[in-house]
Amino acid sequence: MQPSRDIRRLVEIIEALRHPETGCAWDRQQTFETIVPYTLEEAYEVADAAARGDMDSLRDELGDLLLQVVYHSRIAEELGYFDFGQVVETITQKMIRRHPHVFGERVRLSPGELESLWDAIKEKEKLGKSAMAGAAGGEHNGSNVTQASVLDGVPLALPALTRATKLQSRAASAGFDWDGAKQVIEKIREELAEIEAALAAGKPGAIEEEIGDLLFSTVNLARHAKASPEAAVRRANAKFERRFRFIENALARLGKTPREATLQEMEELWSIAKQAETGE
Repeated sequence: MQPSRDIRRLVEIIEALRHPETGCAWDRQQTFETIVPYTLEEAYEVADAAARGDMDSLRDELGDLLLQVVYHSRIAEELGYFDFGQVVETITQKMIRRHPHVFGERVRLSPGELESLWDAIKEKEKLGKSAMAGAAGGEHNGSNVTQASVLDGVPLALPALTRATKLQSRAASAGFDWDGAKQVIEKIREELAEIEAALAAGKPGAIEEEIGDLLFSTVNLARHAKASPEAAVRRANAKFERRFRFIENALARLGKTPREATLQEMEELWSIAKQAETGE
């Protein structure tokens, strides 16, 4: 087996690894459920490489993510559901369907007009899927019919911040939204007051619930500010890690560890690290 630029070679490699007699023992026992954690991990590694601007790593991580797509497709083919070719056909159909201004009658649309167009197309697709599901399920009495929701189709497995953003965007598309960031900031202040009250009452369940409300409202603020909460938190994580490592290295030069230093010493070093980065 030789490497190749042809996607078919990757499909052949996965087929060989999954072969029931001559394949790899580890690969043969994998299922959708066991592979999903790797799929999520690879997606995050793609995001990390892109954020760092590391093109060599990005090329490598995109390959790992593509492997996951081929792997899931192979398992589905073995179970008689679909194959990789059908996955490619489905996404090409979707892209053509969702870009009639490019692949149909060519017209110039503004970003706002495009968002409205895509929302309308997605809503039509959703209604089509609901109709198909209803037909497949046969007749139902009224008590068993589930009302279609604009929130349908937002995967539970998404990272919490990403899912919160998608839920809020879906609700906003139906007119359920704050008028602007100022109102969201007022809501955040309200949530902070409720956290303080829950802390004073010493109720762990209420504390967690109110913190959840605060985080949800913060995601709403990011959405109104046209910022990605996931990207913002990743950058905050990287900044914290960078500055804390500065503290560790500075203390090491003094023959100390963070556990041996005082909080005041570490805060002073943190200020030095911040000033070096921001000039403030």
